[in-house]
Amino acid sequence: MKYMLLFCRDQSRYEALTEDQRKDLHTRYHDYGVKVIKSGQMSSGEALQPTAMATSVRVRAGKRQLTDGPFAETVEALLGFAVVECENLDEAIEWAAAHPDAEMGVVEVRPVLSWSVD
Repeated sequence: MKYMLLFCRDQSRYEALTEDQRKDLHTRYHDYGVKVIKSGQMSSGEALQPTAMATSVRVRAGKRQLTDGPFAETVEALLGFAVVECENLDEAIEWAAAHPDAEMGVVEVRPVLSWSVD
């Protein structure tokens, strides 16, 4: 079964880190990426630009509304995602718990809805 892991981090906790702690965190992100890719279980994944680069789009009464920034006010911002093929939810949770953002924010695990066009 495919699971999407949504990596979210509390930016204020990241900004409070020293330069050495940030370098260590970035090394851990890299090591995680290498491990999940080499496992053969990741089918896709990407890191995202900061939320300051986001544009939110809404359509209300047929009119498009654009807002700079993320779609919702939140302490934990979405930083990236990975789609992993796992035997079960427990295995997906193991991948989520191994990601550094599980310590500085949250990693949301969601089963991917499989569908086809007939």
